[in-house]
Amino acid sequence: MDGLVTTAWLASALGEGDLCVIDATWFIGTEGRNAATEYDAEHIPGAAFMDLAGLADTSSPYPMMLPTAETFARQMQSLGVGNGCRIVVYDNSPYHSAARAWWMLRIFGMHDVALLDGGLAKWKAEGRTLNTGTETHPHRGFFAQKDERLVRSLDQVKANLTTQAEQILDARSAGRFSGDEPDLRGIVASGHIPGSFNLPYGALFNADGTWKTGDALEMAFAASGIDLERPIVGTCGSGMTASVLVFGAHLLGKADISLYDGSWSEWGASPDTPKAMAAA
Repeated sequence: MDGLVTTAWLASALGEGDLCVIDATWFIGTEGRNAATEYDAEHIPGAAFMDLAGLADTSSPYPMMLPTAETFARQMQSLGVGNGCRIVVYDNSPYHSAARAWWMLRIFGMHDVALLDGGLAKWKAEGRTLNTGTETHPHRGFFAQKDERLVRSLDQVKANLTTQAEQILDARSAGRFSGDEPDLRGIVASGHIPGSFNLPYGALFNADGTWKTGDALEMAFAASGIDLERPIVGTCGSGMTASVLVFGAHLLGKADISLYDGSWSEWGASPDTPKAMAAA
């Protein structure tokens, strides 16, 4: 329960008392899709809906920034998620947003957490049972304590420009990374953090939406120029798809990987950060 589980495994484990299933589907607001509405229409039996859009620091000018430990704990308790649970997270999002939920759960102290390989799409393709509407979950105690080792701040990433102690790995598309394509938010500069590497998050998946593993996954990282023997910091536009890179590295056994939560939303908007426009 520290990586991937199959749809067959989950189907056989549903209903076990310590198992918590979470739907962490998330969409960009401009797409015309609503994750909560889609959850109500169909979800894996017993699954709770984690509202990633609402589970963020609302005082920050940047999207998707981590909430406080107290806020996160309250939200998890309301979903019936608590200490001692085995947790399986899935999504039905092109951004593979379950990885963000996995990272948040880990940073706040939960380690028995896995992703459902292939997500809801694979579950549905196999004709497995779906529920509709709202699920009722028992209240559980959740003690959250933030693990600062798993997250990086703007100042830490700035300092790394000099020390080069960690490799910065960007999950955005090649065009957004190089600056050939404008940033989606418009008001944010184009380009990337100087010296960073580019690994578009989609490269970590097979054609059927399941995760690459083993040699295939290692080759995807190697193709980006990353040295898997050195520490890595994942980044992207808002901290969402960077979580995909963090989880992929986790599947390869890396422990020295963290996430720059502000990502390009913060770095690109700051007048005090250098921006590179050519592929690193």
